[in-house]
Amino acid sequence: MAKYKETIDLYDDQGKQLKSGVALDKISPLVNKGALEAIDLTKRTVAVNLAGIDNSIKTGSMGKGRILGRAIKADCVKDADALSDAIAKMVSVEDGDDTKITKVGGGKMLLVEVPSARLRAAATYDAATSAVAAAVTYALIEKYKVGMYDGAYVKSAVWGAYPQTMDMQGGNIVSILSIPQNNEGLGYALRNIPANHVAMMTHRNAMQAAALSSTFEQAGEFEMGMAIGPFERAQLLLYAYQGLNANNIVYDLVKKNGKTGTIGSVVQSLVERAIEDKVIKPGKKGKSGYIFYDTKDPMLWNAYAAAGTLAATMVNCGAGRFAQAVSATLLYFNDLLEHETGLPGCDYGRV
Repeated sequence: MAKYKETIDLYDDQGKQLKSGVALDKISPLVNKGALEAIDLTKRTVAVNLAGIDNSIKTGSMGKGRILGRAIKADCVKDADALSDAIAKMVSVEDGDDTKITKVGGGKMLLVEVPSARLRAAATYDAATSAVAAAVTYALIEKYKVGMYDGAYVKSAVWGAYPQTMDMQGGNIVSILSIPQNNEGLGYALRNIPANHVAMMTHRNAMQAAALSSTFEQAGEFEMGMAIGPFERAQLLLYAYQGLNANNIVYDLVKKNGKTGTIGSVVQSLVERAIEDKVIKPGKKGKSGYIFYDTKDPMLWNAYAAAGTLAATMVNCGAGRFAQAVSATLLYFNDLLEHETGLPGCDYGRV
């Protein structure tokens, strides 16, 4: 039985309907297979910069500094296949598990998907990074027959300045997620993934980047305890309308205002759509003639405001071909929306 009676229609980044009548609870990052796979891969995937390691051990550039005269003969990029096989054997837990290594850029980088078993047996997601770093270090020492007195240089090329620093500063092992110590509170790990990382993973497709970023954001909200009881519906509506282009609102707003629109025209289009969909309606009229709008569903109105905020950002930053206008758009779109309707802007006025 569906947890919520309301349904949504989902559309792709071309405005084409993917599925209609989707129950709201089915998009939850707790049960949705697509969201769960994205979160799982995020925790399990680690990048190994073989070209960077190659440069480090050949030039003596270790961690945050450089040791002149200390170099190890190696060709990590050329030997990427052999190193990949060795790393896979050490990282995997059982034959046929979900360990996977993908060679990128002709061997300049390896993308390692650590087996799920390692994450299940760990308290935090950094088990993936440490397992890969240790396997890479040992694979290099074995492959190039590095002596015991030079092993530390290989370790520093891989792990960077760790453990003198909390993270692997200057190292060549990278996770999408920052180390737990860098998170400012409970549940912030997925929310702290930089926007540039998301843009890179989606090949700079704005709608797909919004969907992936919203998936990380909402998974983080659930992890923080922000989606308990009645607040779960509020978070799912935000995820649906802003992130997943529910009912094609974001796409329609951008298409309508893309050529000649402004932040103000997006506000106008959003209010018209909200009235049309019966999310808001005109209420009392002030002495000046100003109309205060009412809503019987503040959570749904907040989701519409969030969708409008994203659309206005796309229109404004798309026109300027720069991201510097994001913060100003977030502020002034919602400021104009509040003045136009008398209702709170996105996130109930906190944006």
